[in-house]
Amino acid sequence: MKTLILNGSPRKNGDVAFLVEQLVSLLPGQVIRLDAFTSGIQACQDCRYCKSKSGCALQDPMQHLYRTLDSYDNIVLASPVYFSDLTPPLLAIGSRLQASYMARRFRNEQMFPHPKNGGVILTGGGDGNMTPAWDAAVKFLRLMNAGRIAPLAAAQNTDHLPVADDRQALDGVRTMARWFIDHAGRSGAVY
Repeated sequence: MKTLILNGSPRKNGDVAFLVEQLVSLLPGQVIRLDAFTSGIQACQDCRYCKSKSGCALQDPMQHLYRTLDSYDNIVLASPVYFSDLTPPLLAIGSRLQASYMARRFRNEQMFPHPKNGGVILTGGGDGNMTPAWDAAVKFLRLMNAGRIAPLAAAQNTDHLPVADDRQALDGVRTMARWFIDHAGRSGAVY
């Protein structure tokens, strides 16, 4: 089993990092992490290159992600919630999945044919709504051909409850790890 974790948090030792470490400790196989804040991946510039051509005109580290994405069985998006959404660098990576959408919509091609399982880890301390962040993460996972999505692992009260003491969040991570193990080799294709 091979898992990619796209981490949208700027904090190396923050709440998201803690939950990601908990997940990694429970997963068998290889786990690769990509830090959105330091990745150097730019946001989509809506140049329309991908409408008629494969891939993306922007030459940055996203090109490597395009090439390797199909080697993963599981993709996890992990992010603190900023104003009810994923962090801007993680949204930038997600925006580059426009190439996958355009391949399917205009060229009848599947950019990532290998079916994958998906998961989402969210943390937040404010009084905002996590639903927009969940919705965006699921859309991005679907564009990577994650046909099955694990139950959400979330810590929604980090202003008052340290994530290390949040039993619900820790149980969510354990549930996600078990779900990935139970669904290994049974990911469902989206398209």
